[in-house]
Amino acid sequence: MKKRITKNLEWSILICTILLVIIGLFAIYSATESTGQEEFYKQLTWIGVSIPFFIMFIFIDYDTTSKISPVLYVLILACLGAVLFTSPISGATSWFTFGSFSIQPSEFAKIILIIFLGLIMSRMKKKGPKEISRPTRLLLLLLIFAIPVALIVKQPDYGTAMAFIVSFLFMLFVAGIDKRYIIVSVLLVAIAVPLMYKFVLPEHAKKRIDVFLNPELDPRGSGYNLTQSKIAIGAGELLGMGLLKGNQTQLGFLYPKSTDFIFSVIGEEMGFIVAGTVIILYVVLITKALYVSKTAKDDLGTIIAAGIAGIFFFHLIENIGMTMGLLPITGVPLPFVSYGGSSLLSNFMMIAMLLNISGRRQKAIFVGKKNGEFWTRNK
Repeated sequence: MKKRITKNLEWSILICTILLVIIGLFAIYSATESTGQEEFYKQLTWIGVSIPFFIMFIFIDYDTTSKISPVLYVLILACLGAVLFTSPISGATSWFTFGSFSIQPSEFAKIILIIFLGLIMSRMKKKGPKEISRPTRLLLLLLIFAIPVALIVKQPDYGTAMAFIVSFLFMLFVAGIDKRYIIVSVLLVAIAVPLMYKFVLPEHAKKRIDVFLNPELDPRGSGYNLTQSKIAIGAGELLGMGLLKGNQTQLGFLYPKSTDFIFSVIGEEMGFIVAGTVIILYVVLITKALYVSKTAKDDLGTIIAAGIAGIFFFHLIENIGMTMGLLPITGVPLPFVSYGGSSLLSNFMMIAMLLNISGRRQKAIFVGKKNGEFWTRNK
């Protein structure tokens, strides 16, 4: 069984992941020069911690994992509730702290919620292709989805909440939801966004959006990080200024440079070629994730893979977009590249799940042509 799994793995996903981790380590090493590379060594430790979980998630059948997802869902809700009573870090109650290490439960909520929703959606599809479009079924899915997202917003962590929303939309789309719901949802979002800005968002969140639209409103305050990020990326030009040699990075103008603005570090010190390579690697990874979704052996695998692709898609667009001033700053890390233990571990688990799904599919191979038709058989 293990031989068949490794034979069918989508190896390009693993290769892209390894390359992103390596680039990230170089960037974190340089970004943390002034602090003795403490975060760099912690990142190495988290890679070591992630490997056993990564291997485990590859070889334990995702169908088995999905069966215990209801229990995991309840446990993660308890964690998301409990973390609200911890001491705030950078204005958010998102972490459990254990000495010099911290755990962010919302990161693990991503993979748990994707698997649990995948289980529910796939069971609905077994009852009929239009079952998921029934209002009562949609309300159930929205309730399961909304509870953890509401707890994450309460922290507050709007970036992670947005990642959940994008992932959920990806899952609904591949699950075959009636297109009318998608059109209505787009219209509702278009109406809700200005209303939320006016009546729901706190002042600091409104200020981020205002500064995104016009950084000159507060160049020494809320617009400072965005301005410095754009200067750093532009200064790198084609080949970069060299590791440990970036002005914005090494002189402390970028903050936080090892997490939110790690792409700015790469752009300044490694240049356009490496920064462009990072984007290409993510595009390949997301494209292959969608391919795994398309070729999965069952609806469960299809929906889970699509949800994971949605997570990576949002993080790519939002993180790189905010460092270039194309999107508001939300504190969303760049998977495998930014410093962060919980993020790294949960991302490795999601990659392992993609490999798990790809390894268990039946690959069709060409065996001949008869009467003008191509004949195939499964490996």
